[in-house]
Amino acid sequence: MRKNSFRLVAAASAIALAITGCSSSKNDAANTDSQFEIFTWWASGGEAAGLKAMTDLYQAQNPNTEFINAAVAGGAGVNAKAVLVSRIEAGDAPDSFQAHAGKEVVASYAAQGKLEDLTSLYSSEGWDKVFPADLIKQITLDGKIYSVPVNIHRANVLWWNPGTAAKAGITAAPTTLDEMFTDLDKFKKAGVKTPMVLAGGEGSWAMAHLLDYVLLASMGADKFEGLFTGATSWTGPEVAAAIKNYQRLLSYGDKGKNSYGWGEAGAAITKGTGGFFIMGDWASAQWQNEGSKLGTDYTFAAAPGTVGLYQWLSDTFTLPVGAKHRNAALTWLKLCGSKEGQDAFNPLKGSISARTDSDLTKYDAYLQAAAADWGKDRLVGSTVHGVNADNTFMSAMNAALGKYVTGGAKDNAGLAKDLAAAAAAK
Repeated sequence: MRKNSFRLVAAASAIALAITGCSSSKNDAANTDSQFEIFTWWASGGEAAGLKAMTDLYQAQNPNTEFINAAVAGGAGVNAKAVLVSRIEAGDAPDSFQAHAGKEVVASYAAQGKLEDLTSLYSSEGWDKVFPADLIKQITLDGKIYSVPVNIHRANVLWWNPGTAAKAGITAAPTTLDEMFTDLDKFKKAGVKTPMVLAGGEGSWAMAHLLDYVLLASMGADKFEGLFTGATSWTGPEVAAAIKNYQRLLSYGDKGKNSYGWGEAGAAITKGTGGFFIMGDWASAQWQNEGSKLGTDYTFAAAPGTVGLYQWLSDTFTLPVGAKHRNAALTWLKLCGSKEGQDAFNPLKGSISARTDSDLTKYDAYLQAAAADWGKDRLVGSTVHGVNADNTFMSAMNAALGKYVTGGAKDNAGLAKDLAAAAAAK
């Protein structure tokens, strides 16, 4: 991905060439539907609070439409995606569903003929002028745009408790992997119960999230991106070195507790019983929803080895082919893409707006810092959250990590081979 490319706003002429979708009149139909069903995996904490802020707006604007929130709990959508596929195959698609920008939207759904083209909606709503051009490219196939982004999340964030770090003699965030290993030893020496907080439940996606970060931190952005273009081999020396770093990180975890989901595991940070935690910035919203205070109970930095890199993902909403309440869905998508909707949703969700004109006074200190980094860092996609690979690859990656961790995190060569097989099967 080209440095700074996401900060270019799409030119009207470029978007005009892509306008091949349904007519604007078809998208402008009034919402006369009596029901509307959305499908997400936002079922608790900050994510549920953010969704409620936007759904409250929808219900206030559409009082005669019954709102149905068909959320299926489970981090990164590991449970929801399986349910969604079965519903779509049975001809019972929800009116709109959540999907990550990138290969997840394009390869897993659009290329399969499961989504309506939304290109003309972008034109009529002016989104071609407020969404970054390269973000739009991530949800475009054959010149047609297939979803509406509601946010930008950062995946490569290091979290820790300031008080716990001070007791261990750690006064600054580590900036390299070697510095992090040194600090983990300090946590261990200070008697911190879990120097490296691990989350291994929920289908192993959190373990894959950690590996995705370690791959980036170990080999750098160019080699990392090469994994998805074929320029870097999954069984080559770069991945082998990264897996060794991953294996070493796992050795600092609480081996008896690695079945925890990310929310339960991450509570070790705010309770002061954990050292470091690598997790996306939705963690901040979760902790604030639980009553913890940024700067007091937890703090943050770019994850070691990735300073100057922004490993991004974006949640989007779609219009499935055959949606039973299409007008209600279009009304929802217009709200999702609006400044009002995004600035209501994102401060509670723990993400920044996908729009370039958001009101940053509504966002906390972490999110303002994230917005600043988004504007200057090199942008690299998150594999685990749909940018670099489709759902089939991610399912295989999760299975490979489950096998590796269950086997005691010993078979490094076997993990590399499993990842190579997953990539070859795309």
